[in-house]
Amino acid sequence: MLVTNEISRLISELGLETSPRFDEPMAFHTTFRVGGPADIYFRPEGKSALADICAVFKIVRSRGIPLFILGGGANIVVSDEGIRGLVLDMGGWSGCDFHQVGPYDPDSPPSVYVKAGTDVDVWVDACAERKLGGPEFLAGMPGSVGGAIWMNARCYGSSVSDLLQETEILDGDANQVKVPFDPADFGYKTSPFQKDGILILGASFRLQDAEETTLREEGMRLRADREAKGHYRYPSAGSVFKNDHAFGKPSGKIIDELGLRGSSIGGASIAPWHGNIIINSGGAKAADIRALVEFVAERVHKELGLSLEPEILFVGDW
Repeated sequence: MLVTNEISRLISELGLETSPRFDEPMAFHTTFRVGGPADIYFRPEGKSALADICAVFKIVRSRGIPLFILGGGANIVVSDEGIRGLVLDMGGWSGCDFHQVGPYDPDSPPSVYVKAGTDVDVWVDACAERKLGGPEFLAGMPGSVGGAIWMNARCYGSSVSDLLQETEILDGDANQVKVPFDPADFGYKTSPFQKDGILILGASFRLQDAEETTLREEGMRLRADREAKGHYRYPSAGSVFKNDHAFGKPSGKIIDELGLRGSSIGGASIAPWHGNIIINSGGAKAADIRALVEFVAERVHKELGLSLEPEILFVGDW
């Protein structure tokens, strides 16, 4: 309560246009549809969004107040007890700014700056409308562009880092810093931004000229593939465990071969159609999902000696 009162007072002193919300259920903001209340939930929007983000980030960091940066809520499980401190929802800081759009020049290819809160699918469609290819492999993937950068999202054989040119962040001192892309800093679902103390504001991505019809068809194909794999049937976070090529087969295949499809704890179940998807089959608690993830990992390790690594994040007051 003391932290909540302090944050509330500080935000009031800043005179921001956006009003914070108290005890906001995080189940409203995650694709799993689980999670207890955030002490304070803050979503800057409109013309003042960037200024508000910077001001709040600076003051909570300087005071050591707990801060959680929320993107699309697509790869997290928030504790049933919620999140202490302040949740900064980046969803209001969204949009795409295209540069050098015209005849393709290999020495100066077209690019786009995308704000961190932009929905991934919105970015994909915006590029297709301008006959620019690159991010179409992400079509249908839930979540924000900031989150995709943070985790170096990968699907269908491509990664966000394949397109990345430069990332704009707030560093630990709340300075806006542009970080040039260095391939050595990125790996399989890892990025240099997976550390406390920074906030991704957006990034510039390399694009290429393409036919709009081709891009639209590819987007439709991939969205249909995700739908066929059951990504949208129930609240979920898509794949639960990372794939490790050293295991010789995908994590879903490993889990399937142990006969674990359909296993459940409380309202959380391993999808009957895919071993690497856990779903909220109805009334699941965050604790159910975590317990099921641990059950699968322990079973795989016991039976096969393999250590599956979750790609979903367990956040909040566990």
